Amino acid sequence: MSRIERARPRAQRRRRRLFPPCRWARRHAAAPTAVVALILLTPAAAHADSGTVVLAAKTLPQVVAGLQQWLMGILASVATLFLVLAGVYWATAGGDPAQVDKAKGALRNALVGYGLAVLAPVLLQVVKGIVGG
Repeated sequence: MSRIERARPRAQRRRRRLFPPCRWARRHAAAPTAVVALILLTPAAAHADSGTVVLAAKTLPQVVAGLQQWLMGILASVATLFLVLAGVYWATAGGDPAQVDKAKGALRNALVGYGLAVLAPVLLQVVKGIVGG
């Protein structure tokens, strides 16, 4: 430590050690700034033409078909979850009638879910007929 640093108050020395001068940042700050300016001032980027604008709106049959796919997937996933839960409940029942009844209820819910997943196209055709698609 030099004589000058020893003469400074202790708080100033500590602050200098905690926040050293960033000479590197000052020297190299021009490069990113130049790159950003070059990108913004390039004529191709400034006058970019995206061509014709096409709206991504879908027709009613496309929306109903997408809804049908999502509905079938969600119903099949939930039914599979209930089927797995029914198996776990039944396997861990250990002869307890209440637990076996709980497993049978979960199995029944799984079968209803699979049935709805299979009937989803039919139900959506009915909705499409009502809406007028």
